Amino acid sequence: MNNQPSGGVQQISTAAQHTALAHPVRQRLLFALSARPSTISRLAAQLGVNKGSVSHHLRVLCEAGLVQEAGTRRVRGGTEKYYRRTAERLFVAEPRAEGTAALLGAVAQELERSPVEHVLTLRHIRLGPARAARLAETLAALVEETEEDPEGEPVHGLLVTLYQQAGAQAPGGPKAG
Repeated sequence: MNNQPSGGVQQISTAAQHTALAHPVRQRLLFALSARPSTISRLAAQLGVNKGSVSHHLRVLCEAGLVQEAGTRRVRGGTEKYYRRTAERLFVAEPRAEGTAALLGAVAQELERSPVEHVLTLRHIRLGPARAARLAETLAALVEETEEDPEGEPVHGLLVTLYQQAGAQAPGGPKAG
């Protein structure tokens, strides 16, 4: 069995990929597979989902090219298949509402199941375009530069986003008077 992730960043662009990402269980499977390759049985136990459901959702992720088989192992007269993500990170250039909703729903489920306290902060802050760009670059660099501890257990989740609120004035737009 090959334990090495294929690494890198995968561009999300096809309808099949967007459809695959539009379900919280599939999002949670991707979270679980970020640590190491795993089997249907282990994933079902880890996520608290039945094996049939895990099998179905893995098939959808495989067909979309987001997950792949990572080898097999003989156990008790049978064969276990291992699955892994095709890339360490996903880049969604044009997010769709259903995929974003599924991602946030999956994160909410993970937060609820977390055995320790977590940090969740939502802040609205006024920034000009240059400062917003600098903050986005700083956040991206912080995530990129954070090295994993190879023996670090348990796995921690990290969701970082910077967005402009809907209805916020774009630079050069009309000012309230």
